[in-house]
Amino acid sequence: MRPTTALAVAGTLAAGASAENYLGFNSGSTLADRSAKFKADFEQEMKTAQNLVNAPGKFNAVRLYTNIQAYSKDDPIQAFDAAVDTNTKLLLGIWASGTDSIDNELNALKKAVDTFGSKLTDLVIGMSIGSEDLYRISATGIANKAGVGAGPDVVVKFINQFKTTFANTALAKVPIGHVDTWDAWTNSSNKAVLDAVDWVGVDEYPYYENGKGNNIKNSGTLFDRAFDAVSAVVGNKPIWVTETGWPTTGPNWDQAVPSVQNAKYYWDEVGCRKLFNKVPTFWYNLRDSNPDNTMKFAITANLSTTPLFDLTCPTHFDTPSTTSSSTNSSSPSATGSATGVSAPGSSATGTTGSSTSGNNASAAGSSAGASSLSPSQSGAQLGKTLSTAVAAGLALVAGVFALL
Repeated sequence: MRPTTALAVAGTLAAGASAENYLGFNSGSTLADRSAKFKADFEQEMKTAQNLVNAPGKFNAVRLYTNIQAYSKDDPIQAFDAAVDTNTKLLLGIWASGTDSIDNELNALKKAVDTFGSKLTDLVIGMSIGSEDLYRISATGIANKAGVGAGPDVVVKFINQFKTTFANTALAKVPIGHVDTWDAWTNSSNKAVLDAVDWVGVDEYPYYENGKGNNIKNSGTLFDRAFDAVSAVVGNKPIWVTETGWPTTGPNWDQAVPSVQNAKYYWDEVGCRKLFNKVPTFWYNLRDSNPDNTMKFAITANLSTTPLFDLTCPTHFDTPSTTSSSTNSSSPSATGSATGVSAPGSSATGTTGSSTSGNNASAAGSSAGASSLSPSQSGAQLGKTLSTAVAAGLALVAGVFALL
C-alpha cells in the first residue's frame, strides 16, 4: 500500500465517523410570549419529537442556540436536565453575536458538566460556535436589518476559546462547527471559519429565495443548488443541515405560499428525498416560539404527536435527481444572491448590545424545537467515534511509513 492510499483510508475513516445522520428539531430558550422555558417545557418537546406518528425515523436529537437559562447570567439551560431524563442527543450552541465574551456561555456549560457528568456529556453530538453571525454582517444581512453579527475573526477566536476551556474534559473530543446561511459559506472572506471547524452547519430556506422562482414545486431544486454550492467549497468536511422548513401560515414571499399542503410537499421533496437518514438534519420546527416571525413553521399544534400533515415519506419525488453543473458553483453569479432574510429563529432576543453573552444568549434563538435520533448511532458520542477513526487512520499511515 502506498502512503497516499493510506492517507485516503484515514480520510475515509474520519469522514465516515463524522457523518452520523441525526434527526432533530431546533429549540430556543423562550416561549412565544417571551417567557423562559423550563425543564418541563423542554421535556414535553423532546417526548413529542420521539413519538411523532409516521415519522421517517426517531427524532431524538435537539439543537440548542445557547447553554444559558433564559434571563439568567450563567445558569445552565434546563434543556440539559430534560435531555438527560429523555435520553435526547444534544447539538449544543454558543451565542456569538453582539458580544465580545462567551465567558457566561462557557461557565453555564461547565456548571452543567459538573452537575450531570457523563450522563450529559455522552449525549453531546456536537458544538456550534455561533449561528448566522456571518450572514448578519454581510451586505445582504445589513440591508435586511438582520441584527448584530460577528466577523470570522471573532468566531474563530471563540472556537479556540472553547477548545482551550474544555481541552482536558469529556467535551474535548466533541466535533466543533459553526452554523450560517449557505451563501455565507461560499463567501471566500469567511474561509478562516471553514478552516477552523470540523463540520459545516447550513441554514437554508427556499421559501425566502425571492427572485429565483421560489414556488413550492421548485423548492427541491433551489435547495439542491444551495446545498451543492456549499459542498463545492467545504472539501471533505461533513455538512449538517441545521435549519430548513416551509411555513404553514403567514404572508406569501414572492412566489412562495405558506400552507399545510406546501409544508408537507417540502417535507417530502427536501426532507424525505434529500436529507432524512442521509444528512444530519435539524428541521425547523416542532413548534413556533418566535413572536417576531409572522411565518409559522411548526409541524404540530400544541405539541401533539399527531402532526399537521402525514410525515410518511413517499416513494416518488418530483424534484429532478440531478442539477445542472452550474448550480454547483460557489460564485454568486451561478448560485444567485443571498436569501435576503435571516432564518426565522436565529436572532437573539432580550437585552441587546450587551458586552457579555448572558443577556443576548439567554433568550437567543426563540424558536422552539425538540429532538431526533440518529438511526445509525444508538448512543455513542460522535466526537468519541470521530477520534477513534482518526487515530486508527493515523496509526495505519504511521505503519506504512515505517515499512518504507
